[in-house]
Amino acid sequence: MGKWVAGDVLDAALQTLAPAAAMIAMAGQPVDFAAAMSGRLAEAAMAPPDFSLGAGAGDGRRIGVATKSGVAVTADGVADHIALVDTGGERLLYVTTCPPRPLAAGGSVSFDAWHVEIGAPA
Repeated sequence: MGKWVAGDVLDAALQTLAPAAAMIAMAGQPVDFAAAMSGRLAEAAMAPPDFSLGAGAGDGRRIGVATKSGVAVTADGVADHIALVDTGGERLLYVTTCPPRPLAAGGSVSFDAWHVEIGAPA
């Protein structure tokens, strides 16, 4: 017998990211919400329109995260991780890596569009 999952099941999992109120750049992987917030180098406000569900590779599904440009840098450091956080619920929702980039307080940074994907069962 084959394996299968309905697209709306995968979408429900991905939509857990939509309450993210902020996308933050930081140096190092945070272990929890408090670490993410205290280690942030730059923070972009997020809203539901910044997330878009769609088809992934093969039979999977993905949620796209919008580009954010001209985001103020609030602390010096080398950003190598990006996180989505639910500030109201104080939850760290998702962390990914990014190419290391030196940031200087008072400058600005742009976040490229990216996505999170869940593949269909194999």
